[in-house]
Amino acid sequence: MIDSHCHLDQEPLFSDLKNIISRSKSVGIEKMLTICTNNEGFKNIVDLVQRDPIIFGTFGIHPHETKNNKVTKEQIIKKIKFNKKIIGVGETGLDFYYNNSEKDVQIKSFQSHIEAAKELDIPLIVHSRSAENETYDILKKNYSNRLKILMHCFTGSMQFAKSLSELSAFFSASGIITFKNSIELQKTFQSISIEHLLIETDSPYLSPVPLRGKKNEPSFIKHTLKKLSDLRDLKFEELEKITTENFNKLFFYEH
Repeated sequence: MIDSHCHLDQEPLFSDLKNIISRSKSVGIEKMLTICTNNEGFKNIVDLVQRDPIIFGTFGIHPHETKNNKVTKEQIIKKIKFNKKIIGVGETGLDFYYNNSEKDVQIKSFQSHIEAAKELDIPLIVHSRSAENETYDILKKNYSNRLKILMHCFTGSMQFAKSLSELSAFFSASGIITFKNSIELQKTFQSISIEHLLIETDSPYLSPVPLRGKKNEPSFIKHTLKKLSDLRDLKFEELEKITTENFNKLFFYEH
């Protein structure tokens, strides 16, 4: 298994990293991608990727953080270019639900991240909430074979997923698909091409059933994979292999 999106720099994960890594390996996790959300936090990401061979990282500015973390394409590229364990751009995108940063600031930051990802030819990790039309329009406008899109913690509509699939996007399922009230999302994940499915925890957030209410961690990903395998009518081990191969295909070009 691969946890394609976690936040190891956040508590309670960071202060318990040795045990977090141990428990992750014990359930069969072979890679964890720890995600950057602001400039200040990137130094922790750089430190974390050196802690263990299974940890990889990204650089990006979360849409909530764009107001106080303005970056250019050139600055993003400089952060990433010479560190082989920083393998993605993001998380970036649009969040018009909370509007912690102005819409135009979010859009400008998103555009810079897209341009950097295309130039570096590495995946773009996209956060989108209450902004389906705007997110799609920007991605469509910038689409090329060098834009590798990963929709993180996807909770969008089936139509949104269909439109993004035309851009060869990958979709990551989080613990939300295990929630009882996520019927429409479950149907959407039943419809997405199996060659474009990944799994994630978004830990320490969004613990899956039966662990809701606890702080999430990468080892809990097995519950999300189990639910997704049930939805796709596949054996756990079969989907484990598929989602692992999909991650490696996207981030490491393994076929």
